[in-house]
Amino acid sequence: MARLLLLTNSSGASADVMPALGLLQHDVKILPIEASVLVEPPVVDCLLIDARRDLPAAKSFTKLITSTGVDVPIMVITTEGGLSAINADWGIDDVILDTAGPAEVDARIRIVIGQSAIAQLASNPSSGEIRSGEVIIDESSYTAKIKGRVLDLTFKEFELLKYLAQHPGRVFTRSQLLQEIWGYDYFGGTRTVDVHIRRLRSKLGPEFEAIIGTVRNVGYRFSVQNNQTTADIN
Repeated sequence: MARLLLLTNSSGASADVMPALGLLQHDVKILPIEASVLVEPPVVDCLLIDARRDLPAAKSFTKLITSTGVDVPIMVITTEGGLSAINADWGIDDVILDTAGPAEVDARIRIVIGQSAIAQLASNPSSGEIRSGEVIIDESSYTAKIKGRVLDLTFKEFELLKYLAQHPGRVFTRSQLLQEIWGYDYFGGTRTVDVHIRRLRSKLGPEFEAIIGTVRNVGYRFSVQNNQTTADIN
């Protein structure tokens, strides 16, 4: 579940700007398109700009945003008629139609957030390391270690462990983990999550299996070891 900031001058919910966005489980905060928003912007994973009605104003605002050094991906929402006015001068990461379906919207959001993380990792390789006690997860080499022992993880097991470790103490439902790791368009059931959690715990071993805790009737969370966890990727 991504944290999104939708900037729009339209009143109402995110579904009024892009109906598909209201069908997804992302955490969407809505604020007006005003320069004051940039004074103390909320911590988000992606910024969405509503450019459906006033393209010149939206373009000016995106250029203002990029000049402030905002380091999150920027997406512009527009109508089909507005596509011809959008080019590289906008300084944005992606553009999407307000009529796009849920699967496309979710995929585009995941892609721009992922590309941003890769770019940050390339500029600062050490930022790809997550540490929690004896657990070290290195995204740059796709390896996870415990007490120096390399874990033999599948791609999905690694992604699941990494995602939980990036949010220590936070509880995720099975549905949330299914969407974040397997994607919106995955047709498998939530039992897939349980199976991968069980395999992960087995590979972590008896001494460390408890770092992936179960919250009954809710889901799973990454338990902080010795209350000292450092995740360099947010």
